[in-house]
Amino acid sequence: MTLITEVLRGIWESSGFAMLDWRNLVMIGVAFAFLVLAIRFKFEPLLLVPIAFGILLANMPGADIMKDVTGGQLGDLSGALAVEGAHWYESGVLRILYVGVKSSIFPCLIFMGVGAMTDFGPLLSNPVSLILGAAAQLGIYVAFIIAILLGFTPQEAASIAIIGGADGPTAIFTASKLAAHLLAPIALAAYSYMALIPIIQPPIMKLLTTKKEREVKMTQLRKVSKTEKIIFPVVVLVLVAFLLPSVVPLLGMLMLGNLFRESGVVDRLSDTAQNALMNIVTIMLGVCVGATANGQDFIQWKTIKIVVLGLVAFMFSTAGGVLIGKILYVVTKGKINPLIGAAGVSAVPMAARVAQNEGRKYNPSNFLLMHAMGPNVAGVIGSAVAAGFLLIMFQ
Repeated sequence: MTLITEVLRGIWESSGFAMLDWRNLVMIGVAFAFLVLAIRFKFEPLLLVPIAFGILLANMPGADIMKDVTGGQLGDLSGALAVEGAHWYESGVLRILYVGVKSSIFPCLIFMGVGAMTDFGPLLSNPVSLILGAAAQLGIYVAFIIAILLGFTPQEAASIAIIGGADGPTAIFTASKLAAHLLAPIALAAYSYMALIPIIQPPIMKLLTTKKEREVKMTQLRKVSKTEKIIFPVVVLVLVAFLLPSVVPLLGMLMLGNLFRESGVVDRLSDTAQNALMNIVTIMLGVCVGATANGQDFIQWKTIKIVVLGLVAFMFSTAGGVLIGKILYVVTKGKINPLIGAAGVSAVPMAARVAQNEGRKYNPSNFLLMHAMGPNVAGVIGSAVAAGFLLIMFQ
């Protein structure tokens, strides 16, 4: 009987139930909420499903899926021993994959895929979109000031503020350079808010615009030549590279992917970047970002501040784009629908789809998608430029 009792006690003590912490339960609840949003309501499932499952995996007690036996030095994969007899390949499987996040390999590859899927035609046909894309970076600077006031260092504040650009890869890239110790909450906040755009943006858009403004029907965009589309990524890369060299890894991959698309001579490379490569990296990046949210490490005041500041940044970025859109509405005598200003955040094409859907609610014949894509792709460049500026200032 004693033997049976000991065996049962051993089974219990080695089970996840015995190691369960209330903070793990909270994060498991968050994971379930994300899965409901992704599967039931279809809120950006390509992002939320892997992120949610990563959160779930990280909060399974005793699974050690993010265990690091190298004493925090896994990033170099040098095989240096932190625990005698242990090697980097004995770390948790997601901790090994997380090297792709920490080293910015995944963000750069994501940008290549985004570039291959992006049509800069709407931006080229309506250059005023650059103004809306720049205005939608307002949240970055507002969040930076608030973070400084809350006691974060300039490097930490800059890393947190970039969440306002609604650009996950850029947020990861910036945080890894300036505040690597905050990379986990910043990455999770950035990708979560990107996925929740259909919830966050519409109330702000409605609050800041009138019914008349939301009903504005915009005229058809001019057709952009193939030559313009080929020249654009090269010129943008060269100009930005000379001004902000630190952001070349991100912007370079974005423009390389776009050149694959527009050149018309490397269809196989373009197809791979848009589909196979993009899908593979999205899975790994999403799961790894989610797996950083272990309840015991994640639930603390600093993390909560970061998540709240990220939301504030995102809201101000949306508001900045809409308000400049209202000014352009007046200047152009009603030719620009202010709703497209909200698409100036970098989340492509999610923010543009939200602008389209909101416009259709008030004018069923309205088609704002291509007009909104102009500010949307301008926001991708704008957030990268803002990141480059912050890196020059604080790195």
